[in-house]
Parts: sequence; C-alpha cells; structure tokens
Amino acid sequence: MKEVLTVPFLLAQVSLWEMVKQAEPIPMAVMVLLALVSVFSWTLIFAKWSAFRSASDRNRRFLRTFRKSQGMEAVALASEQFKSAPLVAVFDFGYEEVERQVKQKGTISNKLSIERALHLGISEELAVLERSMNLLATVASISPFIGLFGTVWGIIDAFSALGLSGSASLRAVAPGIAEALITTALGLFAAIPAAIAYNIFGQSLKEQNARMEDFSLEFLNLAERQFED
Repeated sequence: MKEVLTVPFLLAQVSLWEMVKQAEPIPMAVMVLLALVSVFSWTLIFAKWSAFRSASDRNRRFLRTFRKSQGMEAVALASEQFKSAPLVAVFDFGYEEVERQVKQKGTISNKLSIERALHLGISEELAVLERSMNLLATVASISPFIGLFGTVWGIIDAFSALGLSGSASLRAVAPGIAEALITTALGLFAAIPAAIAYNIFGQSLKEQNARMEDFSLEFLNLAERQFED
C-alpha cells in the first residue's frame, strides 16, 4: 500500500518533458510525428483563416464599387485595384464573354453562354479557396489513429516491463502507461483543432459560393440593362 501511494507521488514530480525524453524509440517517433503534424495543422489553419477573411473583405469592397458603377467598362477599370478578390475573377469571366458578344453583334445574343462563363469563374475561385482543405481533413482523420498506435505500443511496453519485473509493481508499468497517455493526448491535440477548422472553413466556403452566385445574378442584370436590344 505504501508503494502504491508513493509511486504516483514520484511520477507527479516528473515533468512531462522528462517523460518524453525517457520514452522508447517507437513512442518517441510517434510523439515527434504528431508534434510536427500539429504544427503543420495550426499553420494551415491560420493561413486558411487569413485567406477567407481577406477574400471576404476584398469581395465586400469590390461589390460596393460594382453597385455604384454605371456600366461594365467602369467596373472593369475599377476592378484593377481589387484584382485578388474572388468576385473580380467571376466578373472577368463574365465580362470577357459579354465583350465577345457585343463586338460580334453589338448586343448580348446568348445569355446562356454568359451564365456558363460566370459559373466557370465561380468553380475556379471555389477550387482556389478549397485548396488545402483536404489536408485538414486528413489530419483530423489520421491523427487519432497515429496516437492510438503510440497508445497500444506504450501499453505493450508496460506489460513487457511488468512481465520482466516479476511483480505487479506500478513503478514497472508507469513509464509505458505515461508514453501511451502522452501519444493519445498529442493525437487528440492535432485532430480536434483540424476537425473544428475544417467544419468552420467548410461553412465559409458555402458562404463564398452563395455570394458569388448572387453576384452572377447582379452581373446579368447589369449586362442586360446596358446592352439590351
């Protein structure tokens, strides 16, 4: 009973870093891998958050200019200062098709082809915004399994130490159990933020898609008003 009370007290005095340094090679490799995955995941999260925030801000400023402009040519000139906005790319796709039709026949002759051009622009911009999202999904799905591998290995080490010691001593199994718990925690630390961020960015992607779809309707209204027969 005395030993059972003393060993947890001794383990409490050992820092997490000390336990990590004393880990076996396989658990250590799992910990390092999960730490790198976590750093990569957080870097990606901040990058995507910045990209979505910037896209929303640029879209808002361009849309304000678009709604104040009197015609397509004025919008095309003003769009140069918002070149990296997703709505500008959609506008460019539609404007090129409108220009082509107006040069050929002096008016809009095929509204459906303009709609297709706008949808191509939307698809292209969504693909840009969606880039690297699959990496977040991968981190969220595989990190717990990598941590589970480290957990299982740590438990195996604990039982092996128990067998070698010849007695049911907590001192013998404590290092292996500690390794197992640390790898479990690291796996969750990498997976949970990635899963949350993936869901949040997925919602942001839907909002961007809705904004671009709405903008395509505004574009068609302006084109019809300016180039109607």
